[in-house]
Amino acid sequence: MNLAAATNESLANTSNVLIYSSMAVYTLAFFAHIAEWVLGSRSKVGRTAAALSASGASASASAATGGKARVGGTAVLDRPEVITRSATGTRDVPDGPGAAGGTFKGDLWGRIAVSLTVVAFLVEASGVATRALSVQRAPWANMYEFSITFSTVAVGSYLVLLALKKNVRWIGLPLVTTVLLDLGIAVTTLYTDSDQLVPALHSYWLWIHVSTAIICGAVFYLGAVGTVLYLFRDTYESKLASGGTPGKFATSVMERLPSASTLDKFSYRINAAVFPLWTFTIIAGAIWAGDAWGRYWGWDPKEVWSFITWVAYAAYLHARATAGWKGRKAAYLALVAFACWLFNYYGVNIFVSGLHSYAGV
Repeated sequence: MNLAAATNESLANTSNVLIYSSMAVYTLAFFAHIAEWVLGSRSKVGRTAAALSASGASASASAATGGKARVGGTAVLDRPEVITRSATGTRDVPDGPGAAGGTFKGDLWGRIAVSLTVVAFLVEASGVATRALSVQRAPWANMYEFSITFSTVAVGSYLVLLALKKNVRWIGLPLVTTVLLDLGIAVTTLYTDSDQLVPALHSYWLWIHVSTAIICGAVFYLGAVGTVLYLFRDTYESKLASGGTPGKFATSVMERLPSASTLDKFSYRINAAVFPLWTFTIIAGAIWAGDAWGRYWGWDPKEVWSFITWVAYAAYLHARATAGWKGRKAAYLALVAFACWLFNYYGVNIFVSGLHSYAGV
């Protein structure tokens, strides 16, 4: 074995160690996020509402005289926010205080969780970079490399939103959970030894086309998380508006999240922002296909499902911009579109044979 080969093998082993190390730190971040949700109390709105409800007429009388009520020795300083409807099918509902529940203890654990996520991200990014150095090419030529890069970009996108002071810390727990699952599948099922590319992949379009596909998938994932939570929160708000009483667990979780309206806007803006990049990804892939195979479009399974994904997101954005399809109907379309993206990655690569199958898993 020559020196170059030995160096590349050493770098590949180092990459593996870094990926496993990032999984360990992500696991710590996962437990810290759990602690944030468990130790953070219910929001001020929920606590005040519960106290006023328990006190009945006594609390109402006290609030009428002094603006304050005492229930079981606990001062209630604020009236609960009232859910009102600003228009048909919409609600004016305040955002929740976040996973920390507005408490010092919960916020402390949340900050620890974010700090651990930053450390894990840096370790994982180092693993991806080391993998690239070991083969001296872009680190996304097979499903293993795509997976570790995808999770790195997803976490990086989340951290960028946090750095921009966006209210997205509620994404932390589902994100870290998904990253652990993604890396677990990558290292156990999808792992492929670092190797050189087949001739068709020796192109600068590998950097352009695949990198944009990874970025799109990572951001689409964040939009999908927001959409799923929107559906839960919308159901919760609808139950409250109709006079129902959600369970204690649902109340404790749902009231900490942003309002359904906020989650809906977040998902829409995220998907709308990245959709032009997904369009460019398909165009770049077509140009690369023309260079590599002599045709721009050949109805290869990967090409077909990329186009189906594009159509699904286009339908969602069109439906979301149409008054009759806002809310839950559009949200279902968004989830269908993301499911198409997932199948395009996992389903087509594993179960369908085509020109893109040369990369293996």
